[in-house]
Amino acid sequence: MMIAAVALVVVILLVAFILIPRGPKYGHTKKVDSNVTYDKPARIYTKAEVSLHNKRTDCWVIIKDKVYDVTSYVEEHPGGDAILDHAGDDSTEGFFGPQHATRVFDMINDFYIGDLKL
Repeated sequence: MMIAAVALVVVILLVAFILIPRGPKYGHTKKVDSNVTYDKPARIYTKAEVSLHNKRTDCWVIIKDKVYDVTSYVEEHPGGDAILDHAGDDSTEGFFGPQHATRVFDMINDFYIGDLKL
């Protein structure tokens, strides 16, 4: 009887461990964390400066007033050339579209190069 009770408790704990969400991946909302601490001081870019980087081989985008150099990601982008639709411009609306998996919201910070001058 004691073995059955222990086995039941173990099974309940395993089921709870599997079914209960844990960690940041669960319940992740679609946002770019504006409180992220970056390794280097933020450089300030104007829209005119960003607009010069509008090619496949030199692609910057603006997302929520932050500037990202996504040149190295252009060829890997699962949406193909869609990433180039807003190259050198504000890509906030496209970035937060339903086509993006939640992992993109963690990945984008790797491409951060500075802030947009407002």
